[in-house]
Amino acid sequence: MNLSKLLYFPKTTSYSSLLLSSISNTRFTTPSTTKPLLIFTPTLESHIQASIFCSRYYRLSLRVRSGGHDFEGLSYQSPAHQPFIVLDLTNFRSVTVDVELGTAWVQAGATIGDLYYHIASNSSTFGFPAGTCSTVGVGGHISGGGVGTLVRKYGLAADNVLDVRFVDVHGRILDKDTMGEDLFWAVRGGGAASFGVVVSWKLRLVPVPQTVTRFNISKTSFNGSIDLIDKWQHIAHNLTEDLFIEMVIQTLMNGSKGIEVLFNGLFLGNSSGLLQVMGQKFPELGVGVKDCEEMSWVQSVMSYAFFPIDSPLEILLDRTLQQRGMFKGKSDYAVNPIPRGAIKNLWNSLMEVDAAAISFEPYGGKMAEIPESQLPFPHRKGSLFNILYLVGWSSDNSTGTKASANAIGWIRRLYKNMAPYVSKYPRAAYLNYKDLDLGGRINESYSMAEVWGRKYFKSNFRRLALVKGEVDPDNFFGNEQSIPPLLV
Repeated sequence: MNLSKLLYFPKTTSYSSLLLSSISNTRFTTPSTTKPLLIFTPTLESHIQASIFCSRYYRLSLRVRSGGHDFEGLSYQSPAHQPFIVLDLTNFRSVTVDVELGTAWVQAGATIGDLYYHIASNSSTFGFPAGTCSTVGVGGHISGGGVGTLVRKYGLAADNVLDVRFVDVHGRILDKDTMGEDLFWAVRGGGAASFGVVVSWKLRLVPVPQTVTRFNISKTSFNGSIDLIDKWQHIAHNLTEDLFIEMVIQTLMNGSKGIEVLFNGLFLGNSSGLLQVMGQKFPELGVGVKDCEEMSWVQSVMSYAFFPIDSPLEILLDRTLQQRGMFKGKSDYAVNPIPRGAIKNLWNSLMEVDAAAISFEPYGGKMAEIPESQLPFPHRKGSLFNILYLVGWSSDNSTGTKASANAIGWIRRLYKNMAPYVSKYPRAAYLNYKDLDLGGRINESYSMAEVWGRKYFKSNFRRLALVKGEVDPDNFFGNEQSIPPLLV
């Protein structure tokens, strides 16, 4: 094959369209953004090996992109203006499902939607515990942990990885047995791009019932909502692991000024079972028969991705449906319920901006049973729920700079004000909600990187750095927030 057909330089006709193809956060598509010297789209594993050899020979930094839903864009841009090339795995998107064994091999450039489509095409009784956005690439999603609606029942996506095909800094193709226990541990939740290139994951599929039940309750009343929010955070992590209720407090999306709180529920069973649980544990929410919608598991996937549940299954394969916009995200973990006064402050704070949301994902269940050190992802027992703060703004050139400054200033103030009410020592964060405000720069020392590293990984950060020191001591796979090598 002529490799030149897989190379895209800035003057190549389709360079820009390829670069933009999987970018969700358009904040990093401005003229001042550092763009790759070239984009390489391999079609064979040997191409990936060659890209590593060539990049090392020419002393070029290599950034791996699987999906592009990257909160800080580190897979396709460099805040430090470091020269780099992008290894784009867009051609590595096959999914092979083995129903008899209950497993699937999925290549790193496939999306979550690709994975769900192929599972549902082969079986109505298997699912997989990954995220809700169908256009996210599985390569980065799984390597950072992977939280979704089945997290309380089956844990993270990374908890259900059985094997991996992986190319290391020396160009060797490794699997679970040949890479060794430490590296296999590190790539499942520690951010695999710090260590090499994941080519594909072998996944354990999980059983799901033929019928699941969804509900979506919206409240806009301030006084009533505060009571419901307070009740949710006391019980959501303690409910049966068959029930996941996500809570979102957000600005109204209809253009009017106001706030709503959404309770998005998924129950692994029929509506009568859901109503029984809700009647016992959360009667205040008022979920009734009219609010319940029974469906298949894959239809629930569509529902959470904001697709009509009667859509053809192929909609999960459509990458053009990716949402795009300028945004900034930050994350927290709650180890105690948030005081009512702080909840009111959150509500009032949202009134200050045009487009923002604060999402709460409950843990407990299976997550509370897994030791913190089993994988690099440490947020297990004691973490009641994860919090994601998101703010968006218009990209209108005439006001874009001011809007960006105002929105980012707002979310940073909100994050600072929440400090007394969330986890401490360290104040924890989720790697897949990457946040450069926490720190990070090219080739920083282990002691400097600890500032942000312990937030993502707690005490697992040291082990990750030791693994990095063994497999990539010269930090070839380095970026502004990659694991630093700790050499012993």
